[in-house]
Amino acid sequence: MPKVTFLPDNKTFEGKAGESLLDIALENDIDLQHNCGGVCACSTCHVIVKKGMKNFDEMTDEEADQLDEAEGLTLDSRLGCQCKILLEEGEDIVVEIPMINEQIRYFFHEGKPTNTIPH
Repeated sequence: MPKVTFLPDNKTFEGKAGESLLDIALENDIDLQHNCGGVCACSTCHVIVKKGMKNFDEMTDEEADQLDEAEGLTLDSRLGCQCKILLEEGEDIVVEIPMINEQIRYFFHEGKPTNTIPH
């Protein structure tokens, strides 16, 4: 099974075929935002795949449309809820939760009003 490392937490877990990055994050207490509940209706679970992109299924048009709404978009951006591991065997995976998502997480956890989130 490929190992999945989440940055900036630098925590590593095993991933199984068919699991999404959001599934793995939630199972292991990595706070990856998912305002829509993981149904590809927002972009809050945006991640950047630093290593292991070939381990995942291809991006759908629906995912690409939602990703257009994400802050800090890169060529290696995916939605954690849609990025599913294809095979039990594969190279290790490294994903980064973008800084804007970390800031949103901080503000929500600290109980700050949402109008103080940086734009």
